[in-house]
Amino acid sequence: MGAGKKARNTGETLKGKAKEATGKATGDRGLEAEGKAEQIKGDAKQTVEKGKDTFRH
Repeated sequence: MGAGKKARNTGETLKGKAKEATGKATGDRGLEAEGKAEQIKGDAKQTVEKGKDTFRH
């Protein structure tokens, strides 16, 4: 997997975790849900990239 894609996917997951934590701290359920969605999206992209690597080698 390209280092750039891996970093972007990890960054998206971390950004989602930060949004979720901020949402929990402020009681903003919308922000919390948005953060969880970003985490799932980042994790899914990471899984796809790992699957591509598996088939390449």
